Amino acid sequence: MAHTVEKIGGTSMSRVHVLKDTLFIGDRKGADLYGRVFVVSAFGGITDLLLEHKKSGEPGVYAHFANAEGDHGWHDALNRVADQMRACHTNVLEHPADREQAESFVTERILGARNCLIDLQRLCAYGHFRLSEHMLQIRELLSGLGEAHSAFVTTLMLRRAGVNARLVDLSGWRDEGDVSLKDRILAAMKAVDPAVEMPIVTGYAQCAEGLMREFDRGYSEVTFSKLAALTGAREAIIHKEFHLSSCDPKLVGADAVTKIGRTNFDVADQLANMGMEAIHPKAAKTLRQAAVPLRVTNAFEPEDPGTLIDDLPAQVPAVEIVTGLDIMTLEVFEQDMVGVKGYDAVILEALKRHNVRIVSKVSNANTITHYLDTSLKSIRRVERDILEAFPASEITMRTLSMASVIGRDLNGLSVLSRGLTALATADLFAIGATQGPRNVDVQFIVDREKLQPAIKALHAEFIEQAAAPMRTAA
Repeated sequence: MAHTVEKIGGTSMSRVHVLKDTLFIGDRKGADLYGRVFVVSAFGGITDLLLEHKKSGEPGVYAHFANAEGDHGWHDALNRVADQMRACHTNVLEHPADREQAESFVTERILGARNCLIDLQRLCAYGHFRLSEHMLQIRELLSGLGEAHSAFVTTLMLRRAGVNARLVDLSGWRDEGDVSLKDRILAAMKAVDPAVEMPIVTGYAQCAEGLMREFDRGYSEVTFSKLAALTGAREAIIHKEFHLSSCDPKLVGADAVTKIGRTNFDVADQLANMGMEAIHPKAAKTLRQAAVPLRVTNAFEPEDPGTLIDDLPAQVPAVEIVTGLDIMTLEVFEQDMVGVKGYDAVILEALKRHNVRIVSKVSNANTITHYLDTSLKSIRRVERDILEAFPASEITMRTLSMASVIGRDLNGLSVLSRGLTALATADLFAIGATQGPRNVDVQFIVDREKLQPAIKALHAEFIEQAAAPMRTAA
């Protein structure tokens, strides 16, 4: 049988020593250990220290270097990375010889990165060179340190446990840089035989395209999907620290949610649109076009098959997931808009120019409303551009939220009317609601402070109510 390509996220990687006895080895022996290629992220928190904290924005090495007025900020930040890397591999590796190798690895990579940044600062002290022109390459260099370290440590751990593990470092450390992603993957995997060895592959891959230019910190899923497609994987698997469920269990309760079990790439795209990515849309496109199905599992429950994502339609209509997203609304009203072309194009161009992501939109004769995933600062810039083009227009902006009910096939379920009734029963008011003719999602617009109650009400109506008879029978 063909191999699988399996990705492990950063939070799960922090417990990779636990996964050794479950996901990697478990009850497997001999040939059963192999036929699996693992793509690993950096240990949890390392990329935050290397770049910037994903949620708080607290600066890491990259942010300190980019804004450096002196050397101490980024040097100290790089020292913190080294200390945290040591703490991570000390927690994972038990044998002194393995720890010694990991220590040497960290020392060599951190020193190399430090010297590179120092040399770049010196070079850019001359007027002919601009540091700003090299910031993307610096960001990629730093990102690769995290995945290279975690892959190296995981390989040491598995070899000590008797697994024929093999490090596949795609980070391009001291390699030629002008290599496409396809060529880098194929060259690295050329001599690898997944049938008799377990490749541990870095989630970051250095390539001429520059993964971070388009995907920033979503690069590991791009590497993962490209690797699966290029090597003809039987299945691509993402191991998370939770199951892909009907809702956030922290919001509605672990007993109320149900594992999705099976869905398709259409639903995965809707989830990504709502900021709840099962997989990056571009990575999903790569798998879909290569006819490689995707499976999302709980890394710590390897016996559970998780949720399979493929191209097949649903056998019966059903709601599969309820989720939500905080949004900004941009409402452009112009009394003379009716029957006149060009308004929508100008608005879209302004949104594109300021890199504002559109979640959804509605329009009527004289009003166009966009639901946006953006900041107030960005939307103010868009407002200025639109007023310059249409001085007579009235622009209204609001901070709201969107609750979305999603499924492969919602035909015949009356999701729009039942959803509005469920919200009203819970004393919640829907400011707006939209349903497209394809019947894969229905969106409800609510005040921001009402999002969580709205999700709970919708989940109770469409998921918990449907699951109640099965639970009673069980």
